[in-house]
Amino acid sequence: MGLHLIIIGILLAFGIPLLLTPLVKKLAVAAGAIDQPGQRKIHQHPVPCWGGLGIFLGFAAALVAAAPLVAISPLSRDEVIGLLAGGLVVLVVGMIDDWKSIPPLAKLAGQIAAAAVAVSFGIRVHFVFIPFGGFIRLWPLMSIALTIVWLVAITNALNLVDGLDGLAAGIAAISAGIVAYISFSQGVAPVGICALFLGASALGFLPHNWHPAKIFMKDAGSMFLGFTLASLAAIGLTKSAVVFALILPILILGIPIFDMLLAISRRLMRGQSILTADREHIHHRLLDLGLTHRQTVLSIYGVNLLLGGSAVLLTFLKTGQGLIVLFLLCVVVLFLANRVGLLPRQRLPGPPSEDSRARQAGTHK
Repeated sequence: MGLHLIIIGILLAFGIPLLLTPLVKKLAVAAGAIDQPGQRKIHQHPVPCWGGLGIFLGFAAALVAAAPLVAISPLSRDEVIGLLAGGLVVLVVGMIDDWKSIPPLAKLAGQIAAAAVAVSFGIRVHFVFIPFGGFIRLWPLMSIALTIVWLVAITNALNLVDGLDGLAAGIAAISAGIVAYISFSQGVAPVGICALFLGASALGFLPHNWHPAKIFMKDAGSMFLGFTLASLAAIGLTKSAVVFALILPILILGIPIFDMLLAISRRLMRGQSILTADREHIHHRLLDLGLTHRQTVLSIYGVNLLLGGSAVLLTFLKTGQGLIVLFLLCVVVLFLANRVGLLPRQRLPGPPSEDSRARQAGTHK
């Protein structure tokens, strides 16, 4: 398979962010890309941003070094270019946002543009496998729309969980490792190699980002990692012959997806925009329960491993067995989420107050 190229790629992917991140930190300080403390934030001192730049450079260098292994079926040369080009677009959008804080809709437009670039190079979910229904090939427009929605959703999902030192990098590394294992086991080796490189680049950055962090990846890093994980899943996992191919990437990225869905439902129930920021994400809730910073990060790592392990298990099970596992997993996750206080609860209106009765009667007190 060209093991020497894989080893070289992993060393580049890990070594470049490990060695270059101190230089990126100096660049961020010189440019003024500094994340200041705030009410919603955990850190107490200004921290430089742009850590995602080192992650991207490590991943890109690894892909170039191992190009003969990754640009082969089912991963075409065009898809590799699309992976890097789309990743570069979302990286630049994130770096600008980390530097000058662009409006949410402008950032969303940049994410859609990055997804459109990837799709234009052939990164698409062409068909899905539905339990008991077999393979369903998507119409071209449906394929394009579903792929863009998937890429943008996961890009934002990983961005939302980037709230604690080392959290997003660790989740990305674990998820990339699971994607790599399943890809190799299902005969999609090029995707597995790319996932290994992505995981190595996240791990190379982690020593600089572990609590207390010396630099943040911020939007540039979290969006790039989320975008690339989503792209690899679209290329590889959803095309595998596993019965639960559609479910695998959702399980592997379960933590950021679950946190994103909770945030959306929470804000909608309050009549707020889904783009409104708050301090009620999973990591905030665990901190409020009394866990330390590192305990919170390691606990989320553990759940991430549980979900990823479940995805691996599904590849060995028949349809009926897999459905039972999914049902039990949903029960456990919802139970834990409820215990932690993550599930949104709609407040029922109480009896009208004296002031409200007076207003309804047209009088004022």
